[in-house]
Amino acid sequence: MTHIKTQYNRRSFIKVSAAAGGGMLIGFSWLNGCKPNTPEPEPGVAVPNEWFEINGYIKIGDTGMVTIYSPNPEIGQNVRTSMPMIVAEELDVPWENVVVEQAPLNTGWYQNQFAGGSLSIRLSWNALRMAGATGKRMLMEAAAKEWGLQVSDLTASEGIIKETNGERTIGYGEIASKAVGIEIPEEVALKEVKDFKLIGTSVKNVDGSKIVRGEPLFGLDFHREGMQLAMIQHPPAFGMKVKDFNEAEIKSMPGVKDAFIVDTSIAEPGGFDEKGFLQLIAIVGESTWQLMQAKKAIKANWEATSELESSDTHLRRLEKALVSGEVQESRKDGNPEAAFKKAAKVIERTYSAPFIAHNTLEPMNFFANVTEDSAELIGPTQTPEALEGSVSKLLGMPLENITVNMTRIGGGFGRRLYVHFGVEAAAISKKIGSPVKLIYSREDDMTQGTYRPTYRSVYKAGLDENNNLIAFTVKGAGLPEGPVFPNRFPAGAVENYSAEKIKAETNVTTGAWRAPRSNFTAGAEQAFLDEVAEAAGKDPIDFRLELFDRAIKDPVGEEHEYEAERYAGVLKLVKEKANWGETKQGVHRGVAAYFCHSTYVAEVFDMVMENGKPIVEKVWCAADCGIVVNKDSAINIIQGGVIDGIGHAMYSQLTFENGAPAQMNFDKYQLIRHSQAPKEIEVFFVENEIDPTGLGEPGLPPAMGALANALYKATGQRHYDQPFVTEKQVIG
Repeated sequence: MTHIKTQYNRRSFIKVSAAAGGGMLIGFSWLNGCKPNTPEPEPGVAVPNEWFEINGYIKIGDTGMVTIYSPNPEIGQNVRTSMPMIVAEELDVPWENVVVEQAPLNTGWYQNQFAGGSLSIRLSWNALRMAGATGKRMLMEAAAKEWGLQVSDLTASEGIIKETNGERTIGYGEIASKAVGIEIPEEVALKEVKDFKLIGTSVKNVDGSKIVRGEPLFGLDFHREGMQLAMIQHPPAFGMKVKDFNEAEIKSMPGVKDAFIVDTSIAEPGGFDEKGFLQLIAIVGESTWQLMQAKKAIKANWEATSELESSDTHLRRLEKALVSGEVQESRKDGNPEAAFKKAAKVIERTYSAPFIAHNTLEPMNFFANVTEDSAELIGPTQTPEALEGSVSKLLGMPLENITVNMTRIGGGFGRRLYVHFGVEAAAISKKIGSPVKLIYSREDDMTQGTYRPTYRSVYKAGLDENNNLIAFTVKGAGLPEGPVFPNRFPAGAVENYSAEKIKAETNVTTGAWRAPRSNFTAGAEQAFLDEVAEAAGKDPIDFRLELFDRAIKDPVGEEHEYEAERYAGVLKLVKEKANWGETKQGVHRGVAAYFCHSTYVAEVFDMVMENGKPIVEKVWCAADCGIVVNKDSAINIIQGGVIDGIGHAMYSQLTFENGAPAQMNFDKYQLIRHSQAPKEIEVFFVENEIDPTGLGEPGLPPAMGALANALYKATGQRHYDQPFVTEKQVIG
């Protein structure tokens, strides 16, 4: 049985006090990424008379109902369901008795209160289990004391404590108040994985019915009596700023209350602050329609502050960087140059990907109410603490005078890691002296930046006379950050290996986009490996497994990031489930596998051609993400990643002319349509007892590689540049 300390570092996880309704409060410091869950209580479970609320705790009411206050944002990964499942499992309380509510930002209670990096379950796993197990232990000690027994004489399950050798029983709610005085144990026992009852099952999204009914959960739904609406206009091109505009004319338009230039510059900006457009035209008024009409009437004078870059400029910079750019990170094993000279076959290919936007379904928005001595912010953000800090700098206001409350987020994918829209709302509210909700149009968002960087990588492989891989190199450049991970596969699997991550400069603002860097590198690497396997006359999966076998038995060089056994394991599982090697008339198959966010995913695509167009009929996915908490949500998030990967690899791109994006809305920027999504996606998980790892992002990267490889089998053409649909051989 696993035991866990109830103290973590120098912060106490457990804090017990009396609840107003006679219940027990178990407060704890969350590790890094918890999220909430709020099921409606069943008719048979009474709501306690009073809830005594503090931040960061489990609350047990006198009826046996349990509430968890979750500090981190919900961005659609269904952690509002999965998080409380973990607590309920260790607490041994019926699922229908658990309620979870969103906590506000509170840096005094929580550490790393954010949503990103596929870290939510991974970094809160032990904290949640500990909290549930500690609550159960203290309840049992209270019951033992009440009955004059030892804890070992009792069992607890489904919210009921029972006497092992007797008939007495008592509910958690009945004994909760008496557990308050129990001394907190130094450590508690956690369940064995084999004894889990709730974890690993499928539990429906607790917000699902609310979303279907259109209940106000999202930032765009938020309304407060007396608030104004605002929209902004930023410069039309990167490398420009606003000089002046027809302010008087705009102010005179119907429904417009005010119009002005707002400056959101702050001292010492952080990693999530805006670096492109700091001076904006803001328009405040009564309705979005009137504000949009006013935006159309703006006549602004813009002035250039730096080079107005075009797509051909970006390409030249990437090509130059690959020859003589600044190397950010590198690795070298053996002597690749000498190995290439001896190789019987050398394959060298170049891959590229464009800038792409996040395009979240919910438009960017935020509410702010700034007064002389306080600031209140409410809306969809992945980084509430960063927002709080930036607003503090902007306003020159102490952190303790600023509150940030989080709504459910209608799509994040990294876009809402960046806090400028909240900062802009605060600046506008301060200027007009009243509460305001800022709303972006789709064009505002798509042209503002924080794009997925554009990349270019060169891969090279050498085979000996027996078709063994003896050399492998990759050099990858990006604007601004290179896409290469030098210590990932095939590092450790090839005798002569080198990798270089190279940066290049741009004034186009970029940021994290779902599975940063991996989203490009997986596709390029896996497409290249397929081409090398073909040159070697080997099956694509067998070729990869040979490399993993080398990394398992006799790894090369310094330690690599991945576990070769687990990496190979997902390939073997998807090979088995997809009946790889089986030929079907008219069905063309592609495979890819990738490791990122501590998780391994392999995918097989079945593709057919209909009227000259490629159609993905079925996708088989195998994932090793450790223990799966909620099978339904885990399957859904892998499926979503696959569709997202296909859509962006096939169709999406941003191009630039004189600093301005050519694609400003969905008339020119294509996303995947329902008819273009796979008809079926089947997901399988490797069963083990490893603590949960990331799942929000790892399903996307291998989809791009498997898609490219299936397209080759279907069309006879290799694809080196995303998006694939612009290549004439694909669309016919």
